[in-house]
Amino acid sequence: MAEHTPHQSHSRVALVTGAARGIGLGISERLVRDGWQVVLADIDGPECERAATRLGPAARAIALDVRDEEQVREAIRRTEEWHGALDALVNNAGISDPHSGPLEELELADWQRWLDTSLTGAFLLAKHALPLLRRRRGAIVNISSTRALQSEPDTEAYAASKGGLDAFTHALAVSAGPEVRVNAIRPGWIDTRGLGQQQAEPLSAQDHTQHPAGRVGQPGDIAALTAFLLGPDSGFVTGQIWTADGGMTRRMLYHD
Repeated sequence: MAEHTPHQSHSRVALVTGAARGIGLGISERLVRDGWQVVLADIDGPECERAATRLGPAARAIALDVRDEEQVREAIRRTEEWHGALDALVNNAGISDPHSGPLEELELADWQRWLDTSLTGAFLLAKHALPLLRRRRGAIVNISSTRALQSEPDTEAYAASKGGLDAFTHALAVSAGPEVRVNAIRPGWIDTRGLGQQQAEPLSAQDHTQHPAGRVGQPGDIAALTAFLLGPDSGFVTGQIWTADGGMTRRMLYHD
């Protein structure tokens, strides 16, 4: 990774995890467009670097395994070194496929990997970011999932990790307030494929019928909600879980 000259930032600064692709990349793109300085962090360091390069000089990248406390400390230290501040933390790191297989076949190490990636990582990042966030009266947004509310076979580890993240959000909002606002977003089905793939393989009518309102989400939907929760117009909003699921709240439909 290229070395950067430390400087004092004059704009808002955000650290976004799981930022190499999908929802995390969409959030990073939106924040850069809104004038933020963004540090993209992802376990896939090379892809994260490529993503940051595409976003231009307002974006920087760092390889990060959120389960490793020393790496988390280094990511926070680098952010402060580069920008002199931290205004927002977006905890998006997670395992994308919610299906872990039958519980009887799930190894303890795999169960722990799900919890550590979604939940322990959010704890470690919040723990080490809070001192910087307090100085700027900043904000945290945790990206959860509607799987914390819905019942679907073979998703126990994923659902437990996201349900824990929701509970963590509620509790942290009280502990971190009033200086730091803490909220979470529960996305439903978000189509994170690239535009080319979406055009080549459009979603089927059956895909759309699984959503009562007929809508499937895009990364930009979650990015826009994240930008609102980090912005000045949500100063009273903390400890909330925002559900963005196209009308599927507490509902899971199955088709043969």
